[in-house]
Order: sequence, then structure tokens, then C-alpha cells
Amino acid sequence: MALQSPTATRALVVPPEAKTGRRKQAPRGSRLLVWVFLAPTLIGLGLFSFVPIIGSFVLAFFRWDIISAPEFVGVGNFVDLAANPTVRVSFLNTVGFVVIAVTLQLAVALLLAILVQSRMPEWLRTFFRSALFFPLVLSAASVSLVMSYLFNQEFGLVNEFLGLFGVENIGWLTTGFGAKIVVLLVYVWQNFGFTFLLFIGGLAAIPREVYEASSLDGAYGWSQFRNVTLPLVSPTMLVASVMAIISALQIFDQPYVLTRGGPGDDTRTAVMVIYESAFQQLDFGLAAAIGIVLTLLIMLVTAAQFRLSKRFVFYG
Repeated sequence: MALQSPTATRALVVPPEAKTGRRKQAPRGSRLLVWVFLAPTLIGLGLFSFVPIIGSFVLAFFRWDIISAPEFVGVGNFVDLAANPTVRVSFLNTVGFVVIAVTLQLAVALLLAILVQSRMPEWLRTFFRSALFFPLVLSAASVSLVMSYLFNQEFGLVNEFLGLFGVENIGWLTTGFGAKIVVLLVYVWQNFGFTFLLFIGGLAAIPREVYEASSLDGAYGWSQFRNVTLPLVSPTMLVASVMAIISALQIFDQPYVLTRGGPGDDTRTAVMVIYESAFQQLDFGLAAAIGIVLTLLIMLVTAAQFRLSKRFVFYG
């Protein structure tokens, strides 16, 4: 029996499209079905994301109060924005809040994640994971409303508890410093749960052998945390910090429900000014301009974080 050459054998199994160099295309019906399934998502993104973004950008160059026809003012809204002291104070409040809140949120979340990931029964670990994440699923407005009663100067439970130790009633929501503390605590308490879960995942991905090897080299406690845990969890830290900063820059519910931005403008934030400009003063053009500035600030900060991450994030 004659033997076939290897070339002839390969020719028998080479598909026709490989000979022509063209990929086999999916049937037209299959491609149409793909677009049918994608259509709801694409339509939703278009109507509720892309159209509002484009509309806000265009609206920033007009003065419009819904009632009268839009009036083109060019960069007039941006000039008014820069000259408005309330807008300047709100952005300063927002930036200051972000620095403190995000730092506190990351520190608390990482500390609790390390404690929960330490050697403890699995059922207890599961309990803490659920309990610490639970505040995030609650409505921010509802939580803030409850907290406004807890921190009330006259009948709040916080002052009642402090009164047991001889502390006089504190005007938590009626003084600038007290209001900032309450807004900060309520926000961090409700939002650190997601950051906590991110750190749980990051810590769980670190091999146990790495800690054992560092222990053999004499690294324990703070030394092990600084030289082993922090570098290996730094990619998670980057993701957590980016998401935390973006969220904190858009804070609205807590200061609005707790203090309405007061006393004075001490807790007024950028998003609160957007809301007040649009729905109280009916100056939608100015509100859109403030929104664009806030969006650019978020993009700038995020880009700076990724730029700096090349120095501080360890991907090894």
C-alpha cells in the first residue's frame, strides 16, 4: 500500500477558508440576532448617558430657565461661575472633604479587611463581611435622615449618651465644625463597605507562602505590613482610591439631608450648587457649566492617579 506524504495528509484536513485566506463569516441571521440583543443596552446608553452629556455641554453655553427660550451667552456661564463666591466655596469644601473622607475610608477599610482576613472561624468572617457591607445597600437619604435625629442637639441619642459622662449638649448640626464632622462620619460609615470588600479580595489573593517567607527573614508586624502587604495590595489600593475619589467628589445626599449645606456654606458641595442652580434658581445653563467643570476635575484627578500609579503600584 502506498504511503501518503505529510503534505498530502495536511491538505486533506485544511479547511477551505484557510486556502483562500478569508475567515468564515457568521450567517446574516446570527449577526442580526447579536444586534437585537445589544439594542436595549445601546438605546439605554444613548438615551440616558450620551444624550444628556451632549445636552449638558451644549446647555452650558446658554441661559435657560425652562419658561423662556434659551439665550446663547457663549462662555458667560463660565465667567459667572468663576465670579460666584458660593461656587468657589462649594468646590473648596468638596476638595477638602474628598481628601479627608477618602483617606479615612481607605484606612478604615484596609484595617478592617486585615482584621477580618486574620485567623478566625469562617462563619465569623462571613458575618463581618456581610455586616460591614450592609450600610452600602441602604438609601443614603434615609440613613442621613436617621442620623439627623441621632445628632440632634436637643433630643439626639448621641448627646444623651455623652450626657452620661457629664458632657453638655453639642450642636453637631448647628456649628460649622460639628456639621462637617457629622457629614464626614455618616458618609464614610455608609461607603467604606465597598472599599472593604475590594481589600478583602486583594488580601485573599496574596499567597500565604509570601508571609511565611517574610517571617523566616525576620519580618513581623509593621515591617511585614509595610514591606509585604502594602506593595502586594497596591493594585487594589489604586482601584479603591480611584472609585472612592470619584464617588466623594459627587457627594450630595448626606450634606443636603443633614444640613442643607449649612450652617452658612460650611457643608455646601459642588453637586449641591448644581442642584440649587438648576431646580431652585432655574439657571440650567449655570448648572450645566458647573457640572462640566466638576467632570473635568474628576477626569483630571483620575488621570493624575493613574499617572502616579507607575511609581507606587507594584504589579509583580
